[in-house]
Amino acid sequence: MIELSQVTVRYGDVTAVSDVSFTVPPGFVLAVSGPSGAGKSSLLWAIAGAVPLAKGQVEIDGLVIEDRPAAARHGVVLIPQGNGLARVLTARENLSVPLLAERKPAAEVDRVIEQALAGVGLEESGDHLVEELSGGEQQRVAVARGIAQQGRVILADESTSELDSTNRERVLDLLRAQAHRGAAVVIATHDPTVADTADGHAVMTEGHLNWLRRL
Repeated sequence: MIELSQVTVRYGDVTAVSDVSFTVPPGFVLAVSGPSGAGKSSLLWAIAGAVPLAKGQVEIDGLVIEDRPAAARHGVVLIPQGNGLARVLTARENLSVPLLAERKPAAEVDRVIEQALAGVGLEESGDHLVEELSGGEQQRVAVARGIAQQGRVILADESTSELDSTNRERVLDLLRAQAHRGAAVVIATHDPTVADTADGHAVMTEGHLNWLRRL
């Protein structure tokens, strides 16, 4: 369960997110659309505890999120725009880092990684360095890394922007499967097709959130 109450994010004199309040229950997929600079990424980073709040509060299953490490420990997974991968590591190594940090058994880590890479259609590319992969392949590795963590909350920031229609549908199916597992999923997107497939759809304009479709 994601609960936002009057969340406001400012960068100096610029208000990126303004008094946003909403709830996303487990099993629900929310799409947040809007033009570049509207505040979508800042909203996701606020939920993830990655930016300080000027006002308001974020709760995940009743826990107030104070910072990114606490959010990560509580199962808040952020798939960032631009993928956030270590380019000098292989795809498989990028997936392994957060899983090993959770002290999961090596055999389980290997199984989860192979399953996640297969889910995004990159089962043959696990040993390739990230810098050897195309932009779309890197984006899919980032999605696989997020899916592999099996979080309570999945925050996907423009995770289909560089994908063709086949791989876009593949990623959306994976995010939907996370919701079916019980995660609350928020997708920031420019793509109206992505927004149409979500359970709820809100639009951000200059930091303000307006609902088009909600539960």
